[in-house]
Amino acid sequence: MSGAGRAFARCTTAVVAAALFALAASAVWAQADPKKVLRVSLRAAETGFDPQAFSDIYSGYVIRAIFDPPFRYDYRARPHKVVPNTTVALPEGSKDGREWTIRVKPGIYFADDRAFKGKRRELTAADYAYSWKRVIDPRTRAPGLELFDGKFVGMDKLVAQAKATGKFDYDAPVEGLQVVDRYTLKLKLNYPWWDILADLTSATSAAVAREVVEAYGDASGWVMSNPVGTGPYRLKEWMRGQKIVLEASPTFRGIPYVESSDPADRDVNARLRGKVLPAIGRVEVYVLEESQPRVLAFEKADIDYLDIPTDLVPNVMERDGRLLPRFAQAGVRMERGVQPSIVYAYFNMEDPVVGGYTNEKIALRRAIGMGYNAEEEIRVIRQGQGQFANMVVPPGVSGHDPRLVANTKYDPGGARALLDKFGYVDRDGDGWRELPDGRPMVLKRGTSPSALERQYDELWARNMKDIGVRMEMVTQKWPDMLKMARGGQLQIWQLANTSTSTEGYGVLGLLYGPNSGLANLSRFRLPEFDKLYDQSKRLPDGPERAKLVGQMSQLVAAYAPWKLTAYRIENIAVYPWVVGFKYNPFNQNPWQYLDIDLAVPRKAVQ
Repeated sequence: MSGAGRAFARCTTAVVAAALFALAASAVWAQADPKKVLRVSLRAAETGFDPQAFSDIYSGYVIRAIFDPPFRYDYRARPHKVVPNTTVALPEGSKDGREWTIRVKPGIYFADDRAFKGKRRELTAADYAYSWKRVIDPRTRAPGLELFDGKFVGMDKLVAQAKATGKFDYDAPVEGLQVVDRYTLKLKLNYPWWDILADLTSATSAAVAREVVEAYGDASGWVMSNPVGTGPYRLKEWMRGQKIVLEASPTFRGIPYVESSDPADRDVNARLRGKVLPAIGRVEVYVLEESQPRVLAFEKADIDYLDIPTDLVPNVMERDGRLLPRFAQAGVRMERGVQPSIVYAYFNMEDPVVGGYTNEKIALRRAIGMGYNAEEEIRVIRQGQGQFANMVVPPGVSGHDPRLVANTKYDPGGARALLDKFGYVDRDGDGWRELPDGRPMVLKRGTSPSALERQYDELWARNMKDIGVRMEMVTQKWPDMLKMARGGQLQIWQLANTSTSTEGYGVLGLLYGPNSGLANLSRFRLPEFDKLYDQSKRLPDGPERAKLVGQMSQLVAAYAPWKLTAYRIENIAVYPWVVGFKYNPFNQNPWQYLDIDLAVPRKAVQ
């Protein structure tokens, strides 16, 4: 065949391939039925939808529906298993864990956006390299920095240059993060990356397009309001703090349903067999911060499943997990489990009252922890839907040791004695303790304006009064509290962090010194802890790393930058028309894996 003939053949093949792809895309889009609408709720307002800039779980739910990390957890597999997402296979690694090759699957496209100037934009290896550099770029101040910080050979030099010049050179070659060709990434690491599979399921590792960041990025390079990803959904409407609407992306490649080997999934297999996901064409997300409106919305069938609020457990279920009869009669079913999350109150270690590493400051924080009745929080406020947190790493992830005791028990008498010993005494007889130098001592605890939060406020204030410590509440909406926390403006704040993978050592990254002011909101800086954390990152999961995790947990208990409270038991009530919901702590809002049975009437609970 002549050169012109071969060129014509290649051209014809390309046209045919493009036409076939368009037909395939249309077929996928046809299965995402716009008549199928899933309605869900969030318990706190979102902050924005940039995978490399977000730091709250509520925004993360939406981000995971729009963007694609390289790998994902198989939603239905038990035990939990990582599978390829946008890659042709799992990564190919060297024996020492320091070199990895990742191959991106051809034919994956970003959702259409004007930033692409009318062209279809294919996902490439360069998009992942760019996105991971965004995490490392000092200007981004990425909360998920620890995911990539210090890993790639040659990247430290680029970071140092960026800190000196104020500009990160995204085009400079980096030995440790090489784009070999359009679809291939070659990683060379400073130390073994044994947790690469779990780490690269995170939303932080998802791919964004450089054109989108350059078109919409703010002064920090964040793109919180214009999410453009390769995932199953795209942002259709957004009323901040009220409502988010997603629609199935017409450019999404579609995921054929893979049957589960779990006997519990037999009926789901039969109903979803042969389908291409997502099947649901529209997801409506409502921000309902108060517990009562969330429960009422579920009872009226205005939302399709409900993470049962702890303060209203008796309105829906018994403490043992059985639904109340009226819910069971409506066909509602229960999904529940221990969430891989840790609830804690952190102390700002830079605060002049509660911060610092001297003996009297450590004693103050430990006394506060001993004076707070976490068991009452679990029994009364959480209605028994929790477990006492014995260490930083929660159940369900590697490193958790149920035998370890690395938390203070409720002991108000011991708290009072400790405060007395270190000079926190009531000098003026007004019933409140002063600082050792005689100045007034007032603790300021961050909180949000909801009925549930008021219960925590009352418990904290009552417990602190019992040990002679005055506590005042600083009340703001959740997004504003998060901004204050990142700015170091809060003294004490109680919140929860949920592990998104089975690798638990990452939870300890929330206390790692270099992450101070990012993921490390307490601004805890302890060289001994940081050294152990650096060592743990270089080890595979096993006894040696578990030993280091135990040592880090004991340091947290000793220096008390956190007061651990609970591991949460999550209870989710699901209406019968929602097909395929299965409790998965690492994928808590699995919208793309569900279906809506339009033949089942939307009948509210009576």
